[in-house]
Amino acid sequence: MGKITFLNPEFFWLFLLIPLAIVWLVYKRNEQSATLKISSIQGFKSTPSLLAKLKPFLSAFRLLALSSLIVAMARPRTVDISNKTKTTKGIDIVMAVDVSGSMLAKDLKPNRMEALKRVAGDFAAERPNDRIGLVVYASEAYTKTPVTSDKAVVLEAIKSIKYDNVLQDGTGIGMGLATAVNRLKDSKAKSKIVILLTDGVNNAGFIEPETAADIAKQYGIKVYTIGIGTNGMAEFPYAVGPNGEFLFQRMKVEIDEKLMQSIARKTDGKYFRATSNSKLAEIYGEINKLETTEIEELKFYDYDEKFRPFVWLAGFLLLAEIGLRNTVYRSFI
Repeated sequence: MGKITFLNPEFFWLFLLIPLAIVWLVYKRNEQSATLKISSIQGFKSTPSLLAKLKPFLSAFRLLALSSLIVAMARPRTVDISNKTKTTKGIDIVMAVDVSGSMLAKDLKPNRMEALKRVAGDFAAERPNDRIGLVVYASEAYTKTPVTSDKAVVLEAIKSIKYDNVLQDGTGIGMGLATAVNRLKDSKAKSKIVILLTDGVNNAGFIEPETAADIAKQYGIKVYTIGIGTNGMAEFPYAVGPNGEFLFQRMKVEIDEKLMQSIARKTDGKYFRATSNSKLAEIYGEINKLETTEIEELKFYDYDEKFRPFVWLAGFLLLAEIGLRNTVYRSFI
């Protein structure tokens, strides 16, 4: 049962008439009572009957009936609200992720790649009404997941990102961006977004980043660029040890920020620099706020009127009073 509400609560002001009605009933009762002056009532003393004791309550019937009518006029009712939402203008998003060996650097914890996977997974989960795809790139690029509304597929793809030598090592920013643009160019979505993440400089691939940015602009695709890596020095993998584990040494962090800023500016996007895990999370949170999806929410109201019992109660009380006054308590004076 839903919460009771009143359609016309202004009728409750009529309760101010109840005290006046009480005064009027008391006045009329005294006025209609016959009086007789005698020197003594000693001979008339008797125990009042039960009916005589109950007669004053007839007026209470009328007051209760009036109160019930006031409540009925206020229209008490319960409402059951059901919601239905649908996306009216969705957004298609492709995340282009650098998976080169440098993403194993430990300036973010436990490393850049694992930090990114956690934040990107949260970002995808918070966009239930949009379609998301995933592109990974090093010196080459490929589509790991096409643009889809199946968030389970997207989240599993993000979770499975790793450095595995499938792609030749290097950083082909232009290759990653061009592949992402190719996934979005035929999209009919209201807005088409690429989130391009890298931790280095473009040093591989046969497509220049500026060329890929021009193509993105031509298709109305906005590119948000993220440079990931702390300022200064960080522990980078430089070789594989005899036990198969990476060996690390401190090296200078180099990110082509001018290139990333140029790509973002050319496509009406924005450039961010993630120097820590918390900063990376803040960046994805800001992109989440910048790109909002228009949702149409339909609400269905099912009203259950509750005034009828009060009307029936008022009618019953009035009939009871009239019936008792004209039968059991009928006056012969």
